[in-house]
Parts: sequence; C-alpha cells; structure tokens
Amino acid sequence: MPQRQLAAALNIDTATYCKIEKGERKARREQVEAIAYVLNTDEKELIKLWLADKVYEMVSGESNVQDILNIVNEKILKYGQNI
Repeated sequence: MPQRQLAAALNIDTATYCKIEKGERKARREQVEAIAYVLNTDEKELIKLWLADKVYEMVSGESNVQDILNIVNEKILKYGQNI
C-alpha cells in the first residue's frame, strides 16, 4: 500500500506518516490502531509493541531499569491490568 494511502487512512499528511515510519516521530495509539485495521493485522500485537517502545523510552538510561520493571510487574500482579 502506498504511503499516501496509509497517510490518508490515518488523516495525516504523507510527510508526517514518513516520519512515523522512519522513527523520527511517534505514532499515537489511535494511529497504531488505525494502521492495524488498514493493514488487517493483529491490533493487540501492534499496541503491545507500541507500549513496549513507550516504556523503553521512559526507562532507558536509568541505572536501575530492572528494579523499575520489577516494581511495575509487582503492581500489575497486585492490582491487575486496570491500574
């Protein structure tokens, strides 16, 4: 599918889509969902990868990343997924 068609499906211009594709700009959640729909791919998998990138971006460079992720995991186990 041409970039211009995918950009149109996302209601953004082609230049913005190209930046997302090259990693120069972050996609929003609703854009990831729209991409999954347009490309007929697993939305949950794309969202999982998108969220993992967001978490990585937040903790990268910290000296205690594993400790941070362990705390997050403990909270998820304690409170469930709706924290």
